[in-house]
Amino acid sequence: MEDENYEVNESKNTNNETDLRALFNTDSADEQASGHYEKEYDEPVYVAKPKKSHGKFWKRAGAILGVLVLGFGSGFGGAYTYQKVFPSQNAGNGVIYQNVSTNSVQTPVVTGSVESVVNAVEESVVQISTEQTVTGGFFGTYVKSGAGSGVIITADGYIVTNHHVISGATKITVTLKNNEQYDATLIGADADSDLAVLKINVTGLKPAVLGDSETLSAGQSIVVIGNPLGTLGGSVTSGVVSAMNRNITIEGTKMTLIQIDAAVNPGNSGGALFNMNGDLVGIVNAKYASEDVEGIGFAIPINQAKTVIEQLINQGYVSGKVLLGIGARDILSDQMAFFYNVKELGVYITEVRNGSDAENAGLKVGDRIISVDGQAIESATEISPIVQSHVPGDQMTVVISRNGEEITVEVTLTEQGNKI
Repeated sequence: MEDENYEVNESKNTNNETDLRALFNTDSADEQASGHYEKEYDEPVYVAKPKKSHGKFWKRAGAILGVLVLGFGSGFGGAYTYQKVFPSQNAGNGVIYQNVSTNSVQTPVVTGSVESVVNAVEESVVQISTEQTVTGGFFGTYVKSGAGSGVIITADGYIVTNHHVISGATKITVTLKNNEQYDATLIGADADSDLAVLKINVTGLKPAVLGDSETLSAGQSIVVIGNPLGTLGGSVTSGVVSAMNRNITIEGTKMTLIQIDAAVNPGNSGGALFNMNGDLVGIVNAKYASEDVEGIGFAIPINQAKTVIEQLINQGYVSGKVLLGIGARDILSDQMAFFYNVKELGVYITEVRNGSDAENAGLKVGDRIISVDGQAIESATEISPIVQSHVPGDQMTVVISRNGEEITVEVTLTEQGNKI
């Protein structure tokens, strides 16, 4: 199928940046490296107030939203906002299945109506809020908040959500349908698939029944439940499957997603896509947004997600992947350069994860990235596909500028393991 390339529109956040995650971002904490390069965001689209599920969606005049990764926050989310630029328009199996079975007790009994599906499954969808401590700019150290959605997959507290919802979060809170709140532990996350697994210490939960996304077809009715705007937990929308196997590229990461026409908004990221039998068939993660576009949302097929979820539960990571371990940002204007106290425009490292391959190689916060593996870097989004092209054991050459001196750094890439 033809590949739809959804790119970043660099005109959407405080520093004139627009990221797929920033626009839909109400679910994850700041985009910081956690598997491969991830971009940070200065200003969340949605800001959750402490102890309140109250937020604000900051819309920039004249901005054209693209495919959102439905999340709110400092890189957070529950949703990605993907933006497409048109040249002509300037614009562990046992762990999962032990509590999610298809017997008469676990399988929702529905009649095929939206109401019956919701009654059967609404307790399986949760609200997620995040906090992240951020240091940078003239604000010094401050806390960013975010919000998104999640789905209970085991009775003893395992929850699946989007990677971008929790990326960089220092605190994650889960709110159940009955409004009970629990601190959550991050079990594992995978940026490439945009999936993460959380754990809360509670038993007797009602897990969603994992369905078979391969049985879906265009025109089939579906139900979406999530936490739009980070304040409206348990919101229900419905529609149909618009298309299967949509291939899109988001910040260099190729994804094959289910396209739906049900309304999804920032905060829906990590929420549930159900079929009319009440089976979980997808994890909502994005929408296409534009002044001229309506009703184009996306979800990760559950069949595609199962293997990732199982590995995250069983070992905390997805095997065979490398992790550079940095966060980076495009400094595109003199205003941004002043804010970040740098003298040149370009792509700067804003975080180096402790114990990461980047740290071991000597990369530092404040380094300006000139090239990676001989490819000139003009945008932070160009780093991810280069990292993803490597396997454990490879060496990657990074040329940086530090204090006016050009330095070549050889990074030995190791399996990401549990270095989320």
